[in-house]
Amino acid sequence: MSYIKNNFLLTNKTAERLYFTYAKDMPIFDYHCHLPEKQILDNKPFSDAFEIWLAGDHYKWRLMRNYGVNEKYITGNASNKEKFIAYCRVLGTAFGNPLYHWSQVELKEFFCCEKEINEDNAEMIWDECNAYIKANRVTPQKLIEQSNVTHLCTTNEVFDDLSTFRAIAEKNYKFKVIPSFRADKIMNIEAEKYLEFIDKLGVISDLDELEAKIEERLQAFIAVGTKASDIALQSVYPISEKSAAEKIFGKRLRGEAVTEKESEIFKGYLTYFLFKLYAKYHIATELHIGAMRNNNSTMLAKLGLDTGFDSIAEDNSIKYMSRLFDRLNNENALPKTIVFNLNPKMNTEIMTLIGCFQSDEARGKIQYGPAWWFLDNKTGMEKHLEDLTATGHIATFIGMLTDSRSLLSYPRHHYFRRILCNYLGSMMERGEMTANEELVGKVIRDICYDNSIHYFGV
Repeated sequence: MSYIKNNFLLTNKTAERLYFTYAKDMPIFDYHCHLPEKQILDNKPFSDAFEIWLAGDHYKWRLMRNYGVNEKYITGNASNKEKFIAYCRVLGTAFGNPLYHWSQVELKEFFCCEKEINEDNAEMIWDECNAYIKANRVTPQKLIEQSNVTHLCTTNEVFDDLSTFRAIAEKNYKFKVIPSFRADKIMNIEAEKYLEFIDKLGVISDLDELEAKIEERLQAFIAVGTKASDIALQSVYPISEKSAAEKIFGKRLRGEAVTEKESEIFKGYLTYFLFKLYAKYHIATELHIGAMRNNNSTMLAKLGLDTGFDSIAEDNSIKYMSRLFDRLNNENALPKTIVFNLNPKMNTEIMTLIGCFQSDEARGKIQYGPAWWFLDNKTGMEKHLEDLTATGHIATFIGMLTDSRSLLSYPRHHYFRRILCNYLGSMMERGEMTANEELVGKVIRDICYDNSIHYFGV
């Protein structure tokens, strides 16, 4: 039997009451994910447990590599069943890893199976899940609606086709699928395929034309409901002059390579330009910093981007983030901003910085985003809450997101909600805060859902 019980992660009775009374049944607003919108539109029934559970999920791939599993059983040509069994074998001893918890919860919630995931049970779980998938004709729509999701915001590049979102809207699902605007492939001027990405925007001969095209595309995104944008950087770079960025862009258009310093100059300017653009159209900006990408060049060449070979960077962005926010604020062009930090050493630096740029435009206009990627585990979430409450205001927090390519990842919201309720419930039982459960419950509901709805204005 599964070790996941009703009081999972809830260590006291107050925490249990808070979770089951105020958090458990709140809907989900998933304001940042990487779910493929085409899959949601097509809504085809899944064929087996591998397709629904493991395909495309580099979190799970990374865990398997840590165990020494041959790539054949991860992204290679092994059968779906062989890959699934290999994952169960690995998971059985991954104590403390968030996947050890998440996968067990996913098995219970989506397949009504309470067997403990390990090598001994792998065959039975495979058969039981596949029988459930077939009997219930499991589709993306059913999974999302079962998870009580009202809105999910995919992450889409500036040149992506938006017709899929219009087609999804015509389906009249119980949830809305909204694209978030991302210009990373236009930002990353050093990339080998950079000119191919520029060509997707049409004929671009200089930086002015690029800026105009980006704005035109943002308008198209807004027309299909976009409320948020996304910028991912290893580090925030100094704001450079447009003339310097223009020269570097022209050099790249001629097919010449750019240096690392030139790349940073271009990114410094374009980040500033994008923030101003998002402020102009009242689009919330999600700034992700601290990831060192594509460390393994051999596997990058073999498998491509986003396949599990990124890590935490040591870069300290705080000085240049301060200068970016200050200049934008002085120009009345600082949008609502959520800062996602991957390096926990910077938690307090970021929390104290964002407190310098709040305003009555919104409660928590500048947000310290939830524990992200390598930090969205029990330890990372608890540390996030400690830093947030110590130097900020928890009642303004917009809560958890999925940040996943897996349709089974929505239990992560409840994983966070349990940790949140346990954090507050423990303080209540220690006498460190109010005993008014109704008041605390209102804050919990706000964090789970209502704050994000108001923040993004949907």
